[in-house]
Amino acid sequence: MTSPATPFHDLSHYVALPRVSGLALSADGSRLVTSVSTLNRAGTGYVSALWELDPAGERAAYRITRSAKGETGAAFSATGDLYFTSARPDPDGGDEGEPSAALWQIPAHGGEARVVLQRPGGVSGVACARDAERTLVVAGLLPGASSEAEHRTLHEGRTKAKVDAILHSSYPVRFWDHDLGPHAPQVFALEDGPDPDDETETEDDLPGTVDQRRDVHLRLLTGGPHAPLHEPSPRLAPDGTFALVDVNVPMGRAELRATVARIDVGTGGLRTLVDQEGREAHAGPVSPDGTRAVVVVGEMTAPDRPPHPRLHVMDTATGELTPLAHDWDRWAQPVAWTPDGASLLVLADSEGRRPVFRIDVGSGAVEQVTHDDAAWSDLVVSPDGATAYGVRSSYLFPPEVARLDLASGEVTPLPGPAERPQVPGRLEEVETTAEDGSRVRAWLALPEGEPDAAGHPLLLWIHGGPLGSWNAWTWRWNPWLMTAQGYAVLLPDPALSTGYGQEFVQRGWGAWGDAPYTDLMAVTDATVGRPDIDADRTAAMGGSFGGYMANWVAGHTDRFKAVVTHASLWALDGFGPTTDAAYYWRREMTPEMSAAHSPHRFVDQIVTPVLVIHGDKDYRVPIGEGLRLWYELLSQSGLPQAEDGTTPHRFLYFPQENHWIMSPQHARVWYSVVSAFLAEHVLGEEPPPAAEHLGLTPPPAPDAS
Repeated sequence: MTSPATPFHDLSHYVALPRVSGLALSADGSRLVTSVSTLNRAGTGYVSALWELDPAGERAAYRITRSAKGETGAAFSATGDLYFTSARPDPDGGDEGEPSAALWQIPAHGGEARVVLQRPGGVSGVACARDAERTLVVAGLLPGASSEAEHRTLHEGRTKAKVDAILHSSYPVRFWDHDLGPHAPQVFALEDGPDPDDETETEDDLPGTVDQRRDVHLRLLTGGPHAPLHEPSPRLAPDGTFALVDVNVPMGRAELRATVARIDVGTGGLRTLVDQEGREAHAGPVSPDGTRAVVVVGEMTAPDRPPHPRLHVMDTATGELTPLAHDWDRWAQPVAWTPDGASLLVLADSEGRRPVFRIDVGSGAVEQVTHDDAAWSDLVVSPDGATAYGVRSSYLFPPEVARLDLASGEVTPLPGPAERPQVPGRLEEVETTAEDGSRVRAWLALPEGEPDAAGHPLLLWIHGGPLGSWNAWTWRWNPWLMTAQGYAVLLPDPALSTGYGQEFVQRGWGAWGDAPYTDLMAVTDATVGRPDIDADRTAAMGGSFGGYMANWVAGHTDRFKAVVTHASLWALDGFGPTTDAAYYWRREMTPEMSAAHSPHRFVDQIVTPVLVIHGDKDYRVPIGEGLRLWYELLSQSGLPQAEDGTTPHRFLYFPQENHWIMSPQHARVWYSVVSAFLAEHVLGEEPPPAAEHLGLTPPPAPDAS
């Protein structure tokens, strides 16, 4: 069998590409661990494993964990032990009931991974102090339980009675693709010795055995009237004495405000440090000496006020805030202090990239460290402060681990578990001037070789968010799969995109159908004016907010031959109250905004074939949006239907997928259906039988490495 020219010429090869994410560095800087997801043997999911990389870049990466369930959440302790979470079977036995994620440990001196802690409901996260033997665990606790022993008793009773009902008394009730509750996420300290609250606990091993299992228990640190956010990520001080955590404060009328609290790890006391009416605060990293931390504070959004997150240095004892770099017109994500405590390393979207920046804490001066065309994430800093390591990607290569010289800005990719795949084309930048004089830029992915006399057909791909940017590799919306078919793919950042300043966001806030739409049309006009682009063969696509814009485009112009709308907002009055975070969208979507900018009002003007795609487990944009869109397209759109009721519109429905299409077999269906729909309406090709999309050939066997 002949191999495809690139993995992007064959969906089976594409979905089998390894996927790198996350990074953990040991306290002494000698060990670097990342996570790699690969296709499972059945080709129906991905399994993650931990790989170790050489920080010096001299040795090849090697795999350190292996199981069918996978491993995630790597964290190094101060003494070099590696913790992670996994639902794989305990080799010593002792698994109870349905498999759930346990806490595992690989000792610093080497050896097999072993279970440290199993509990009903599992473990969702782990954090370790850099300079002290202190480990925190994030796990769910059933209401009414104040200890692990009570939690176990309640869990057993609920399981035996086969009860899965949840009684809510507050908002929200679900997130992304899963229900919230009955477990409430809490933060625990991992303690050695038996649980003093559990009289039934017994030793797993006989005294004197060679490999006696570590005896540990969890001590609850949070709880009380305010629950941490649904996904708490404690920011642990280097000495392990305290941690910072974001805490929700209910405001009534189903509103929430994020505040920052300090947990005393020794006593379990929780004290609010930042709680400002009308503002939200989120904890960042704690300084090396523990006296300061960076927090991100911003005014709560309003119909005329978009987000404007700003950095502050916080006194970790008093909560006093000092503004940091407020003159810098970027939204910074703080990731690490330098070891001397003089500077802060942050990431920020900027001009279609996400560089690393250094901020001098004393003066607030900002310096850009990286200048590559890439988006960085998961940055960690070496103990000497000379080097950082991070995961970076661009539209030319998927995420990879790289070393960064903080003095020179030199970037060196490290030997990793996956090689860069060859992409079938090249990348350019295009820009234009919008109606109001604003500059609008985009990436343009072009196929290899020269186009035919008419030029390349063009796909306008609109990003989601809407507060975001096309700056990093995406597995879900990958332009190279389409350039391999001969399309040019336009990836613009219209109004509301991040990385171009506060005013660029303000232009589209509360008016989604205005500047974002005219920006998209302006950059499309500039692109189709090129001699290598065919202005008569174009399509528009988008997901989430991008799907909203695709719907808006369909109702406001007939310039495109086809429109693909994925997980899209259709009727804003219905979306607002039913999404998983209705309070957030209500701050922007007044009844007037919803009425003026709702795509459903223009359904009778849609004369372009539309492919609707939606997953039933989508709680961010609930399935009702897709169902209503589909019905109203068929019953009210301006596109003529045949006498037998058939229509050029299509609806691709995934009963088990969420806002994203996560399963590899469904990703193949997604791309197959999209490609066929575009080929029919943009390229004029005959559509293949629908069964061809759903009866795909088996994927290739995964790499055994």
